[in-house]
Parts: sequence; C-alpha cells; structure tokens
Amino acid sequence: MAGTLAPFLLKPFFSPRPWGRANLQPWYSQAEVGDSAEPIGESWLTGPQSEALEGPEAGRTLAQVAQENTEALLGEWRGENEFPLLLKLLFPDEKLSVQVHPDDEQARAMGQPRGKTECWYVVDAEPGAAVACGLRAGVDPQQMHAAATDGTMESLLRYIPVQRGDMVFVDAGTVHAIGPGVTLLETQQTSDTTFRLYDYGRPRELHLDKGVAVSRAETRAGKVEPVLIANGERLIEEQYFTVDRFVLRAGETLRLEDAVGRPHCFTTLQGNGIVSSEAGAGTLRFAGATVVPASAGAVTVEAMEDLVVVRSMPSRVPVAPSHGRAL
Repeated sequence: MAGTLAPFLLKPFFSPRPWGRANLQPWYSQAEVGDSAEPIGESWLTGPQSEALEGPEAGRTLAQVAQENTEALLGEWRGENEFPLLLKLLFPDEKLSVQVHPDDEQARAMGQPRGKTECWYVVDAEPGAAVACGLRAGVDPQQMHAAATDGTMESLLRYIPVQRGDMVFVDAGTVHAIGPGVTLLETQQTSDTTFRLYDYGRPRELHLDKGVAVSRAETRAGKVEPVLIANGERLIEEQYFTVDRFVLRAGETLRLEDAVGRPHCFTTLQGNGIVSSEAGAGTLRFAGATVVPASAGAVTVEAMEDLVVVRSMPSRVPVAPSHGRAL
C-alpha cells in the first residue's frame, strides 16, 4: 500500500552503566548483548540508533526511518522529527544516581527540543524493592546543596515500595532514584537530558546547580492504579503517553483500532507473536519492541504462545500538566 509502513521489530541497543547487570538473562542472551567491559544498565528499545530487523526498513535505524519516511512513521507527530517515545528496559543491580529532568519549557531554554517526563512499569521486583520519588516536605535548595556535599541526599527523598505490576509516574521536576532489585519498563519522552544531583561517590559528573534549578518541591509523581479497558488494562494516561497492557493465550487474536493514526509500539514481556495490518506484519519478540507506524492503520495481535504485551503510544488528547510547587 503506497504511503504506508508495516509494523517492524527493532534491535535493542544496550547501554553500559556502573549500576547495571553483568547477566541479563532471561531477557537477553550473552550473544545478543555482546562483549562489554561494564555491566549493562539499559536496553534502549526505541532508541534513535535501534535498527529495524525486518521488512523494507531492515538495517536502517529508527532515526533514519523517521527522517526518510516522516509522514508514514509519525503522522500527526511529524513535528517531533523523531519517534516521540523512548522505551527502555532498566536492569539496576545497584542504586541509580539521584537525578531530575527538566520540563519542556526549561529544556528548550537550554537548547534541547523537549523535556523528560517518564513512567516506570515494574516487570519484576525482589522483596523490599523501592524507588525514590520526590522530596520530603520542607526540603529547600540549600538543604539539597548541603546534602549532595555531605552524603546525606538519600535522607531527603520519599521512598515508595514497589512490586511486580506497579506503575509509577515521574513527571519532570521530580527528584528521583531507582533502587536495586527491580526490572523496569520505562516509557518517556524522547530525551536523554538528565541532571545528576548525587551519585554515592561514584566518579561521574554531577549537575547540582542545574538540577536544583529544575527541581520541584511538590509534583504529581507516584503510583498509578490501572483501569480496565476493552480487552486489557490502561496502566497510565498522561500528557505525553498512554500505556496499556494486553494478555493473550496461545492462538488468540486481538483487533485494536483505537491507536489508528498514532505512531506507537508494543513491548513483549512474555511469549512471541505477530502484529499485522493492511500494510504488512511485524514480529512480536520477547524483550523487544515492535513499532507500529502512524500509517499502518488498525492492527491485529496474534499470540503464537501465551503473550503479554505493553503498548506505549503518545496521548491523543494531551492531559493538562500540573507540575506542582517549585522550590
């Protein structure tokens, strides 16, 4: 079909991090990950450097597809000039840095295209696992500066226990950190702008002044309860993204028409399957992301075996942001 793109599976891009894991099984084999001197912290599922593994786009990066087939891939989101959502799997074996992200206005003032609001779907968690999400009441910029210097930053944070199936919203301006013992599927604005406030003495650059400047004393961050939708669960619906979860038995199919015209993707958390449209079909592979271009139209998901997929898509009608109180 002229002017359309079929769904296509992407090859994950693996990013080393000092807090990551040496072994990513059962998500990825060592052959998939390759040799790395550092543990792997992140699998970028829809990174601009992630390559298409099938169809006419095979061998091209997602950034190249966005540049060369802008209208077919992005549709109404063509002004973004790239895939609007960055999907990652996070594998922390140690604490992530205490950090914060700017909102759109702050990011553009710094010369960046957009800010970074995100959410975390907990796909696995050890007993006692927790994330830090926001500041304790009464914390001010002077306290943040002092705590980053004297090593007491963790005492300023609000901690939330998490377990498998939880969804956590992290709006821009929220000071946050992720603890060990969890595996997270992160859906975020396509941005890598992060300001580190504290890193437990690891020899990495900090961005304390910039980070404090964009931090907010109060935000809307925290756990979000799912709601039932037709054939699945809506895990979250916010200004920049809507994330749903679908579970199919082997041999079942699911017709989805509510995302027509939106560039979106399916992340496969269990099993394997196929997602097909009038433009063609793409593979749903465990621990991979399958992009559905805006031009693909309605899709049918077919489970080749018991299948769990999470669909991440830009929100059709933006939810009004509420950033909370600035520091």
